[in-house]
Amino acid sequence: MIKAAAGGLAALLLGVVLVAAATGGVAAQFLGDPGSGPGGGQSAPSSTAIDDIPPDYLLLYLQAARTCPGLDWTILGGIGSVESDHGRSTLPGVHSGANFAGARGPMQFEPATFAEYDQPVPGGGADPPSPYDPADAIFAAARMLCANGARGDADIHAAIYAYNHTDSYVAEVLHRAATYATAVIDTDPAMPPAAAQAAISYARSQLGLPYEWDGSGPGHGDTGFDCSGLTQAAYQSAGIALPHNAAQQYATTTHVPDGEPLQPGDLVFFGATPATIHHVGLYLGQGQMIDAPDYGIPVRIENYHESDYLGAGRPAG
Repeated sequence: MIKAAAGGLAALLLGVVLVAAATGGVAAQFLGDPGSGPGGGQSAPSSTAIDDIPPDYLLLYLQAARTCPGLDWTILGGIGSVESDHGRSTLPGVHSGANFAGARGPMQFEPATFAEYDQPVPGGGADPPSPYDPADAIFAAARMLCANGARGDADIHAAIYAYNHTDSYVAEVLHRAATYATAVIDTDPAMPPAAAQAAISYARSQLGLPYEWDGSGPGHGDTGFDCSGLTQAAYQSAGIALPHNAAQQYATTTHVPDGEPLQPGDLVFFGATPATIHHVGLYLGQGQMIDAPDYGIPVRIENYHESDYLGAGRPAG
């Protein structure tokens, strides 16, 4: 089981989270090396995460995610929530035995799959490793996700699908993961306006949905989004109307002067000139945006500063 030291560190972690949240700097406690997760680091736990996830599990999700550059801890948290309510479920197979499909432990591994991704966990875990041990199970889940698309945030949808082969499972994991992360990934303690926060929260809840030309999202009968459809729907959720066209969105937003720092919620546009804009994303902070990139690439978080970055616009009611 988890060592006593890990339990003490979990308690310390929770205290840090609560203090940081009170001062508005919670994200800074979790941002790590560039590339170690969406936003250039690990997403900061939201109040929902702190309320819902036991401190020892939260610590393990954070630690395990850092073994896979590009995997955010919230994905592990979403899987742990769906599979066993973070080890609190009393259903068969969580603490002993197996469920109807032969799955075992808090992350619900079948024996052969656990054996494939099982490795000793430094400073924790069972000897020999066990799918019932939270540390062993969560680190094995991180390795499995990493091997199937999570590394570098290449294809998180495929990684989760490999864990459980249904689109509804992927959607539920991504939904729960979105509730566990703070809406804004930024080290600046100044919070953006409420409309920008709402737009970011909406966009994050769409992570993993497919790219669809002229798509406006499931709320409009589509399976996914194109780039301007995502930004339009995000700000529509905040009560701000935008056209469904990247160039027109650029024309109808307040342009951010060159050299002025971007704020979370700004729209970032790409193209050689205003007349040739071909893409738009929603800025999150830390040089990252959330966008619907192109055919075959789902809604994701990525670096915003491409070679043809034109400028940013700030929507207003």
